[in-house]
Amino acid sequence: MIILPQLPLYAIAIICGLLSFFVTRLVMPKMIKKLEEADIVGKDIHKSWKPVVAEMGGFGILFGFTLGMFSGIYMHEILAFPLVVVLVVILLVGIIGIIDDLLALSSRGKFFFLFLAGLPLIWAAPPNVGLLYLITIPIALSIGSNLTNMLAGLNGIESGLGVISMASLTIACIILGKYDVTIISMSMLGALIAFLYFNRYPAKIFPGDTGTLIIGAAIICIAFIGRVKLIAFIVLMPNIIDAALKFYSAGVMNRQQQKPTQLNDEGKLVRPEQGFKSLIRLVLRRPIAEKDAVKIIWAIGIVFGVIGIMVALVMPGMLENQTLMNFLQIKEMFYHI
Repeated sequence: MIILPQLPLYAIAIICGLLSFFVTRLVMPKMIKKLEEADIVGKDIHKSWKPVVAEMGGFGILFGFTLGMFSGIYMHEILAFPLVVVLVVILLVGIIGIIDDLLALSSRGKFFFLFLAGLPLIWAAPPNVGLLYLITIPIALSIGSNLTNMLAGLNGIESGLGVISMASLTIACIILGKYDVTIISMSMLGALIAFLYFNRYPAKIFPGDTGTLIIGAAIICIAFIGRVKLIAFIVLMPNIIDAALKFYSAGVMNRQQQKPTQLNDEGKLVRPEQGFKSLIRLVLRRPIAEKDAVKIIWAIGIVFGVIGIMVALVMPGMLENQTLMNFLQIKEMFYHI
C-alpha cells in the first residue's frame, strides 16, 4: 500500500496539501460555471449593484480535501485508520452542509445531525478513555462546525479565517512534533487557499454551509486526534467571540431571523441601529468598505493564530512546572470518567 516508505510524515503532509490545492484550483472555474448554469446562485447583498454569485462552493473544498486525504491514507499505512475516520466525518459534515444549503435546517436540527456526524470520531479516540470523554467528542464537533458557520457573510471571511486557523494549527503541530495530524491540516489548508482565490473580494463563489461547516469539523478533528485542544480553542477565538455576542444579544437564531448588515449611500457597510451583536458589527463602529472589514477580521484571526503558535512553543517547558503537572493529572482523570 505504501508507495514511498522513505518519505517522512512532514513530506507526506506537504504532498497532501499541494495535491488538495491544485485539485481545488483546477475544478473551481468549471464548478462556478456549472453552478451558475444550474441556477445555484445568490445575490451578494453587501454590494450596491447586487451581483449574482454561485453558491455551495464548499463542493470544491471538499473535493480537494478528499483527494489530499486519500493520498495521505495511501502513503502511510499505519495512519490509515484515523485518517479514514476523519475523512468519513468531514464527508458526513459536508453532506449535512449540502442539506442545510438546500433545505435550511433549524439550529437544533443542524446541531443534532452534526452530533451524529461526529460519532465516528470516537473510534479514533485514545484507548481506555471514559464515556464522558467519548460523548464530548461529537458534541465538540457539532459546536465547532457551527462556530465556523456563524461568522460568515462577507467575501472571503470564512475561507480566509479557515486558512489562518489551518496554517496556525499546522505550525503548532510541527512545533510539538505531531506530524501525523498535519496531513489533515495541510489537506484542508491547500483546498482553502485555492478556494480563497475565487472567494475573496469581489467573490465569484460563496462556500455555503457545505464549506463553512467542514472547516470547523476539521479543526475539531485535529484537536482531538492531535491532542491540541487548547491550541484549537485559541485559534477558534474569533468565532467564539462572534457566537458569544450573538447568543448574548439574541439567543439562538435561525437563518430566517438574521438581518443582514446594511449599506450606506457610499456602498460602505454600516451596522443596523437595532438587532443582534456580532464580531462583524463590533468592527463596524463607523462605515467601512467590505474588503477592509474582512481584513480587520482576518487580522484578529492572525493575532489568535500567533497566540496559539506561541502556546505550542512554550508548552514543552510548561510541562516541567510542578503545579501544571498536578493540574494535568486532574485533567487526565477526566478522560477516564
